[in-house]
Amino acid sequence: MSLVIRNLSDQVADLVRDRIISGSIPGDQAIRQDALAAELGVSKIPLREALTRLEQQGLVFSQANRGFFVRPLSTSEAEEVFALRLKLEPEATAAAALRAEPEDQQFATATIETLEQVTDAHGAGVGAFNRAFHLALLRPCAQPVTLTFLERLHVLSERYVRKHLEWLGRDDRANAEHRMIFDAWLARDEAAVIALSRVHIVKTLDDLRLQLG
Repeated sequence: MSLVIRNLSDQVADLVRDRIISGSIPGDQAIRQDALAAELGVSKIPLREALTRLEQQGLVFSQANRGFFVRPLSTSEAEEVFALRLKLEPEATAAAALRAEPEDQQFATATIETLEQVTDAHGAGVGAFNRAFHLALLRPCAQPVTLTFLERLHVLSERYVRKHLEWLGRDDRANAEHRMIFDAWLARDEAAVIALSRVHIVKTLDDLRLQLG
């Protein structure tokens, strides 16, 4: 079924991003633009625009005369992405906790409840819901430049989160860690938010080093 307005290339970018994160677009060969455009019900022009956008986000790369490829997961990228999150995210999340209005708290509550349900069910899109949860905690921080960087880092993190949760038992641990961060955030406990967020990011990166090593 063809897509309609919002900005067509934005919609296509979202759909292609979902396929990349789920692993349904292989990373070892050029993306078949004709087949993908037909599957999405669009022409190749908005698809190319979407792929260019995803290249800017770091999810694909292009080669002259060969087209676009999915960027493979790597230890070096995980190290860089999670190190940057570690530098920016704990303090920004704590700042957001102090500034959060009741509607921010309500939105974050609904987001973590959905994340827990999807994680428990091993449902599709757990990476996207994980990203939505962390961004819900970050958005009231009143630091627009930092928030823009972190939004980009969470897009890059999403495939790694999905990879991380493949191992048995990690979904329960992720839920427990998220709930502790959330409870501290709701209580506006700045020091606890910083400490718990750091532990959460470091543990995830340690696990990824083992998986990707």
